[in-house]
Order: sequence, then C-alpha cells, then structure tokens
Amino acid sequence: VQLQASGGGLVQAGGSLRLSCASSGSIFGIYDMGWYRQAPGKQRELVATITSGGNTHYEDSVKGRFTISRDNGKKMVYLQMNSLKPEDTAVYCCTAEVATPQAINVRRYYWGQGTQVTVSS
Repeated sequence: VQLQASGGGLVQAGGSLRLSCASSGSIFGIYDMGWYRQAPGKQRELVATITSGGNTHYEDSVKGRFTISRDNGKKMVYLQMNSLKPEDTAVYCCTAEVATPQAINVRRYYWGQGTQVTVSS
C-alpha cells in the first residue's frame, strides 16, 4: 500500500492550497483517513481526520479554515486550506487506515511521504 501526497507549495498569508493524497496498491478497504503536519522543531500534530462515513474532526487552530474530504471511489483524501497563516508552515502527511485482501480483518495505518507547505507573511 502506498500513499502519495501532492499539492504543497509556497503561498502568501491569506492564500489557499489544496492537498491531495492518492492511495494505491493491494487494498481491500480504506477506513479512517487524515492529515498530520510537522513544523521544524515541533512534534507532529493531527490536522484533520475523516471516517469512511464522512465524519470529520479538526484540530482547533484549523477549524473554519481547513476542510477535509475524500473520494472513496478514487481512494483519495483531500485537504482544502484557506486563509493560510505563517504558523501553518509544515510538512503535511496523509494517512489511511487500510485492510488488505490478504488480511481483511486486520487494519493498519499507512503514511505518505509528506508535502511541504510554506506560508509567507
């Protein structure tokens, strides 16, 4: 199972970016999906998650600015980021809870490689 994140870049404060994450490989089912971020010198933190049924959860600092969504048919998860702030600068990683055909009752989390988001003031 591989996760490939894309869409990061350099943007001015107040701008927007849309991150995408594609899942591929031997997949039976995808359950929870999410985005985490890690800024230099800081611990990794949860940004947003979404269940297979579409229930979402956001870290307090991004509520009202970021929107997580998914396309189950395409095995994709997205993060629309609006009103970006310099403190949103970080490497953003996607994650997915996956069951493979070889073990349909076993779920484990897989991680993408991350995409850099830089917000200038």
